[in-house]
Amino acid sequence: MSVAEPKVEKILELDQVKKHFTMGRGQVVQAVDNISFHVYRGETLGLVGESGCGKSTVGRTIIRLYEATDGEIKFKGQSTRDLKGEKLKQFNREMQMIFQDPYASLNPRMTVGDIIAEGLDIHKMAKGQERREKVIDLLKTVGLNEEHADRFPHEFSGGQRQRIGIARALAVDPDFIIADEPISALDVSIQAQVVNLMKKLQREKGLTYLFIAHDLSMVKYISDRIGVMYLGNLVELAESQELYDNPLHPYTEALLSAVPIPDPDSKESGERIILKGDVPSPIDPPSGCRFRTRCPKAMDVCAQEAPKWREVRPLHWVSCHLYQEESLKKEEENKAE
Repeated sequence: MSVAEPKVEKILELDQVKKHFTMGRGQVVQAVDNISFHVYRGETLGLVGESGCGKSTVGRTIIRLYEATDGEIKFKGQSTRDLKGEKLKQFNREMQMIFQDPYASLNPRMTVGDIIAEGLDIHKMAKGQERREKVIDLLKTVGLNEEHADRFPHEFSGGQRQRIGIARALAVDPDFIIADEPISALDVSIQAQVVNLMKKLQREKGLTYLFIAHDLSMVKYISDRIGVMYLGNLVELAESQELYDNPLHPYTEALLSAVPIPDPDSKESGERIILKGDVPSPIDPPSGCRFRTRCPKAMDVCAQEAPKWREVRPLHWVSCHLYQEESLKKEEENKAE
């Protein structure tokens, strides 16, 4: 741990987590492979990467919609792998998820009031008039009205449905929320409203978020730190502004070069980095560094061995052979001190 790292509680810790899926003919999809990171209480950690990189699988594995193939996940210092009975029920209350598709994740046969109150019923947190009042309060919290409680999901717009999803997640007073691309299915005009609502709720309720998305500009706006994924691996992790100002991994540089700049004449508008080739299959990923087949800076060593996950600047981690020598030198200097 860096001496610059704040002494804040780690609410979530992942250590060498893998999630593999076995397909027909014995093929194994390495959706997530050796992911390690932690999330501090009260912060928002953004997780970005192109479609199919495994970021949603990470979120679903954390909340145990998928069981991890290997590695350890700790929530509030306790391993989640062996949780059963009341402890598992408590975990399910303290960690909630906002899903990508605000329509598919809502039961079309249930009223909005019953959808929001489902968690209250399961955990026996309220009933009768208290239950109704809690639902109405949650609807108002997310910018909806009391009369919406008796309507069905198909009667709402996409933005309103996502607000219902947020209200459902908040109903059981969670500490940690995984937001799995919560704005990707929404119109651009609505996206900022939903993100601003999430920031407001975080301030008021002390929530911690894992915000999964592919929109880098929006991730920068909401996140304290950002992790970048490629083909099941975490390739870079840093504080939000540091990542945008000083990207180290070639893949991060390529992603950031694709972010539109509002002013085309701005000096910040650099040359777009076009990656050649297609994303390899997670069934048969490249040897060594998984990004090497598309990397403009690939070296011979990249095909021979996977780069190590190292902190090359204070709170700035990267997995890339370009920085291995620099990291080793830094380690030797620290030992000498």
